[in-house]
Amino acid sequence: MGIIDRLQHAWNAFMNRDPTPNGIYLGMPSSYNPSRIHLTGGNERTILSSIITRIAMDAAAIDICHVKTDSEGRLEDIIDDELNRCFTLEANLDQTSRAFWQDVYTSLLDEGCICIFPVDLTVSPKNTDSYKINTMRVGKVTQWYPKHVTVDVYDENTGRHREITVPKKFVSIIENPMSPIMNEPNSIFKRLSRKLALLDRVDEAQASKKLNIIVQLPYPLKGELNQQRAKQRLKDIEEQLQNSDRGIAYIDATEKVVQLNRPIENQLLEQIEYLTKQLYNALSMDESILNHTATESAMNSYQTRIIEPLVSAVVCEMRRKFLTKTAISQHHSIMFFRDPFKLIPVTQVADISDKLSRNEILSANEIRQSLGRRPSKDPHADELHNSNMPRYDDSGVAGDVASSGESLEDFLNKPLSEI
Repeated sequence: MGIIDRLQHAWNAFMNRDPTPNGIYLGMPSSYNPSRIHLTGGNERTILSSIITRIAMDAAAIDICHVKTDSEGRLEDIIDDELNRCFTLEANLDQTSRAFWQDVYTSLLDEGCICIFPVDLTVSPKNTDSYKINTMRVGKVTQWYPKHVTVDVYDENTGRHREITVPKKFVSIIENPMSPIMNEPNSIFKRLSRKLALLDRVDEAQASKKLNIIVQLPYPLKGELNQQRAKQRLKDIEEQLQNSDRGIAYIDATEKVVQLNRPIENQLLEQIEYLTKQLYNALSMDESILNHTATESAMNSYQTRIIEPLVSAVVCEMRRKFLTKTAISQHHSIMFFRDPFKLIPVTQVADISDKLSRNEILSANEIRQSLGRRPSKDPHADELHNSNMPRYDDSGVAGDVASSGESLEDFLNKPLSEI
C-alpha cells in the first residue's frame, strides 16, 4: 500500500470519532458496572464472602464444553459452535467465559437458585424448539408459576436490569445443592451471617464518640427544677469538651464522675467461632483451603464434595434445557473436565507424566500442553505408545526404538535375560 492509500485508509480511535450527539444513542450512563454481581444480605462484609468467592473461583476453573460422544457416552470430539463459544470464549458483551462461570457459581451460592438465560438466539423460540444460542446471562428468579418463571436479568441494550416472564423449558433453572446449609433462613450460613452483623454493630457502638460516663451531682433530682438544673449542667460540660482543643472540662468539688466505658462481657465471639466451625464441617471444607495450606487429601475431599456437585448441577440442567431431543439422539452432550495437573506439585509431575504415557493414557503432546509447552513436531509425539517398548511398523519389523531389525515374533520369543 502506498503512502497516499495509507493516509486515505488511516483511522485513529481518538481522532476519527463519530459525533455521538447527532447519531448514536449510547444509553443510560452509570458510574459502576450495572451487570456486575453484588452479594446480598451483607455477605460481602464478612468471612462468608471469602468462602463464596473461593468456591466460585475453583468451580469456574473447570472447563465446560459442548461435545459429541460415542455410543458408550465417551468423549469423541468437541463441537465448535455458538454454544461452545459461550462456554469457552465469550458469554456476552460484558463477560468472558471465565467471568460468566464465576458469576454463575457466585450467584448460585448467594441466592440459592438462579437461571442461565439465553439472550440472543438465531430464531425465535416461539416458532421452533431448535435454535442456536449466541449469548447468555445469569438471571435471578423473582416469580414462580406452574410452567413459567419471571426472571430478573441484565439488558445490555438499555443498561438496566429488567424482569421478563418466560417458559421454564426456555431457561436453565439451577438450585444450589448445598441450599439447606447456605440459603435456608435458619441455616448455619444465615445464622453465622446474622451473628457477624451483630458483632459489627457492637464494634460500631464501642467505636462511637460516646464517653459512657455518669456525673453524680451534689443535690437530689426528684423535683422538676433540679432535673432542669442537671440537664443544664450536663450541657455545660458537653460544651466545655467540645470547645476545648484538648478535650478538657472542669467540675465542682462536690461532683463525681463514674466511668462506664468498660465493655460488657458476652459470648458473641465464642458463638461465631462455634458456628464457623460447624459451617466448615457441614460443607466438608477445611479452613486450610482458604489460607492455601491444605493437604492433598483435604483438596481431594473439597473437590469431590463441594466443587463436583456444584458443577454437576449446572451441567445437568443445561444438558436438559439447551440440547434438543434431536441433538441428544445424535450423541451431543455437555461435559465438564477438570485438569488434574493443577493440584499436582512440580516434584511429582515427571513421575506422573511417565506413568500416564507408559500406560498409554496420554500422548507426549497432550502432557506438554498441560505443562504449557508447545507440541513437538515428532509424529510419534501424538501417538499413545510406551516409549520403553520397541516400536514396530506395519510389516512387523522393529523401528527406531529397536534398531536390530528383528521381527515382532522373534522379539517376543526371546528369553527375558536377553531383552
